[in-house]
Amino acid sequence: MSHQSHLNQVHQLAMTLAQRAGETAVKMREQSLSKEYKRGSELVTNADLAIDKLLTSGIIAEYPEHQILAEESNPDWSSIKHADTPFWVLDPIDGTVNYAHGFAQSAISIAYCEGSKPLVGVVHNPFNGETFHAVSGQGALLNNEKIAPSRQDNLQRALVATGFPYDRTARAQLMPKVAMILEHCADIRRMGAASLDICNVACGRLDAYWESLSLWDHAAAQVIAKEAGCMFGHLNEGDPNVPEAYWCDDIIVANTELYSPFKALLLESE
Repeated sequence: MSHQSHLNQVHQLAMTLAQRAGETAVKMREQSLSKEYKRGSELVTNADLAIDKLLTSGIIAEYPEHQILAEESNPDWSSIKHADTPFWVLDPIDGTVNYAHGFAQSAISIAYCEGSKPLVGVVHNPFNGETFHAVSGQGALLNNEKIAPSRQDNLQRALVATGFPYDRTARAQLMPKVAMILEHCADIRRMGAASLDICNVACGRLDAYWESLSLWDHAAAQVIAKEAGCMFGHLNEGDPNVPEAYWCDDIIVANTELYSPFKALLLESE
């Protein structure tokens, strides 16, 4: 089997698992949702745990030799021990707070990685029937339609998305950048699901995005954004021992016209 055929096979599995996970998310929110908090402030539901198990067991059944980094069951990056072994990055429910409160802005995020970068990404929102997906080298799609970022080249008219950490003490240091965006861009959206924010830049609903994340928040959406034609990078350099695609601090996503001026704007606040 060629490598491209293998990636297409992986993509099909990810799509199938995302749909099953979405059905579970909808059913559990309607019938049997329970909530608790991890690390003191971060909400987790029984649906997060059930979907994590669904996804990991589905992957292991097809690819028992692959490694899995998952927000709930295996969030430790150091567990990915062999760089030459493919691994998956899973967020069973991105936007758990939205999910638990009945908002539609949440998604199942599945990424497949080899070596230094993600190669397959699926971000599925079961509440509006939208599935963003991409395979490296094949473009990005929303359901079955090709997507592309906006062509907005005026920073003052740019609609920007971001988010804030669960740790309230870490929010104050973000305010200068938020103030800079509000002063120089059209407006800010804060919708609570990073994977969907990035995908909305990829399809042109948003013009730019900036936030510090965890890998499971952006690994799948990163493939989709890049394949759609966005620029995906970082405000500052990260750990030189980690491939750049896996850096998580101060992520910037924008179309090619806005990326550099948006990055320069954020740097002005430092």
